[in-house]
Amino acid sequence: MSNIKEKFTKIFNRLKQVKHIEIYLALIVGLIVCGVYFIGFNNKKTSTNISSTKNDNNELNFSSSQEYVTYLENKLESVITNVKGISGANVVITLEKGFEYIYVTEEETSITSNGTKLTKINVVMVDGQPVVKEEIYPKIKGVVVVAKGVNDVNVKMNILSLIQTVIEVENSKINILES
Repeated sequence: MSNIKEKFTKIFNRLKQVKHIEIYLALIVGLIVCGVYFIGFNNKKTSTNISSTKNDNNELNFSSSQEYVTYLENKLESVITNVKGISGANVVITLEKGFEYIYVTEEETSITSNGTKLTKINVVMVDGQPVVKEEIYPKIKGVVVVAKGVNDVNVKMNILSLIQTVIEVENSKINILES
């Protein structure tokens, strides 16, 4: 036991002799924090890929509004055809407008020779591409479902509830028809 205590005392005395040990300790802590951050960032990327395979809208990237609509239509068709009493469902979704993007901007203020203050807002570019701060998904204008077996009121209500749950759209924007 005294041998271990002796070793710790020697190590502690050596550390006391190091000049600017606070800087070294700060660097070590900084490296540990960066390591934890990047490991967490890597895990977040992995979980995004996993959740993308689970069809989570919030994690998928769509190159166009049409691709987004097609994805939603296919998703709804596959779910609706699994409802008891339904066969051959077709879904059509319309959008009010496409994706909206909010870009990262920076303000540049200058004062002219006559004392006028000019403020210029620039979009931040990286490698010639604007940096996207936020992507706003398109708002759904309406949903039409055409399927066999929807004349039954209970089945129709189940489909209505299902659509509202899957894509969060109001009753008034959903039309369900018998084929």
